[in-house]
Amino acid sequence: MSDLYFAGFESRTPNPSIPLTPKRERIWHFLAAFSLGLGGWYCYWRWTETLNPDALFFSIAVAMSETLALIGCALFYHDIWRQNDTPKAPAPQTRQEAGLTRHGPILVDILITTLDETSDILELSIQDALNVSAPKGVVGKVYILDDGSRENIKQLAARYDVGYISRPISAGFKAGNLRHALLRTSGDFFVICDADTRLFKGFLQNTLGYFRAPKTAWVQTPHWFYDIPEPQQHRHVSRTWIERIFAKILSPEKAHDPFMCDPGLFFDVIQRRRHRNNASFCCGAASIHRKEAVLSVALKNYGAKILTSQANQNETPHTRIAMAATDLQPFKYHVSEDIFTSIMIQSDPGSDWQSVYHPDVESRMLSPWGMKAWTTQRFKYAGGSLDICFRERVLLNKHLPWRTKLHYLATFWSYLSCLWLLILLMAPVLTLLTGKAPISAPLMDFVLHLGPFLLINELALVVGCWGHDINKGRQLAIAGLPLTLKALWAVIKGQKIKFKATPKTPFFPDFLASVRPHIVLMSITLFALVFAVVSFLIGANSLSLSFLIINFFWAMWNIYALSGAPRAALWRSPISNTGNE
Repeated sequence: MSDLYFAGFESRTPNPSIPLTPKRERIWHFLAAFSLGLGGWYCYWRWTETLNPDALFFSIAVAMSETLALIGCALFYHDIWRQNDTPKAPAPQTRQEAGLTRHGPILVDILITTLDETSDILELSIQDALNVSAPKGVVGKVYILDDGSRENIKQLAARYDVGYISRPISAGFKAGNLRHALLRTSGDFFVICDADTRLFKGFLQNTLGYFRAPKTAWVQTPHWFYDIPEPQQHRHVSRTWIERIFAKILSPEKAHDPFMCDPGLFFDVIQRRRHRNNASFCCGAASIHRKEAVLSVALKNYGAKILTSQANQNETPHTRIAMAATDLQPFKYHVSEDIFTSIMIQSDPGSDWQSVYHPDVESRMLSPWGMKAWTTQRFKYAGGSLDICFRERVLLNKHLPWRTKLHYLATFWSYLSCLWLLILLMAPVLTLLTGKAPISAPLMDFVLHLGPFLLINELALVVGCWGHDINKGRQLAIAGLPLTLKALWAVIKGQKIKFKATPKTPFFPDFLASVRPHIVLMSITLFALVFAVVSFLIGANSLSLSFLIINFFWAMWNIYALSGAPRAALWRSPISNTGNE
């Protein structure tokens, strides 16, 4: 254990979640409503009084981007508007209390999925799973679902006397792995764990109580990355001259959470408050499910496909048998199988299945260490969500309640924002290079219209997301922009987004290969800044000093936000035994 890179973080404990108190909720609602009113006033002013006829297309593009950004702000406000937790209850002790039939103990399967993770990481997850305390009347069983069919993992399972399940063909990725196991296990409930998910002892004691409601389909608990690096003193770890230059400027080792992967805001605020409209979705690891829910929806969808198949005279019996082998999907075969399956269950007509978000951390996990892990995870999240948005058309599903649709629209909108975010990112660059502003208005009018919105919006977010770093989300959106654009382009082309497991061990690839788009955008922006300043000094720039200053600071903020990815790529662990390329 002592030679593992995360061994030094074992003593950490999670911070408690911060509830939205009634007083803070009232302040948050006032500020949010005030902010949206000011934002609407600003956009109205932009469209009616400030379009620049000398750069009309540019001006319209920026105004449209600002309007779309305000819509995204409103969707986010709806996402986190109110908190309404499901009351906690003691774990059921009989099958009847858990909404089950027949007699006997309540059976819970703890399923640990793995593909290529190392046995030392997996062994810790097995140990902690075996240490989970089963409530009275509950019998737990641990299974290793090895999609790598590795002999050493089979021996590891035998050593700990836990179930071992592998399959000859890895169809459907993680979703297929779960399907294969669910058809071969007998639990009434099952817990999904990744290879690095280490359950706390009280996991079942604290989550099974929600299943006293017979229509509870699953319970999702927060992800807690206990190994997020703390700030370190600056260290020379660069290997090339360009890395040394950027390391001097960016000081990557001084930042906390270099890969911007702390999920506190997402789980403590977004997921927790989406729960009020049955819109918190399964995030895979550290969730517990009622098997009846996923199987009943899968069987219903499978039956509908069989009826369609029977109506198709061109399909042979052999084709229908092949369908039977693949179309029964408790978890949808998709790169984002968890959110996709959540939507299918929440929109299942006549079933009234409910999801529950449990706000307390009940497990620990490993965060992405290295740009390979970071880029793999960000691309998978973006590509999977956009694929569901465009190809599956879930927002047109008439069985999904409109309030729930708004929450999923907020998810999709956040990834689609890469389109107008790129325009807003390049707007100061074009302004500084051409001398033509997208706004035709006196500076003071611009400040008086935009300034109040920015101020009240910031206050609203601080109060609404109390205790969490709201700037990190903005930086992450810009740092992940090239990956999101790449994912969007792949979906538009009809390219299938492939599942890739997030690496669980540190890996630091070539610096330029991982952040080349960010370096290009930062360089263009810096060139525009120098060009504009020089042009202004020699009198060749038509921009006023005031607008030059505004665009200067706008561009500098963009450079800082874009630097998040290069800073992460330059970061190196202070622990000596982490891997490189």
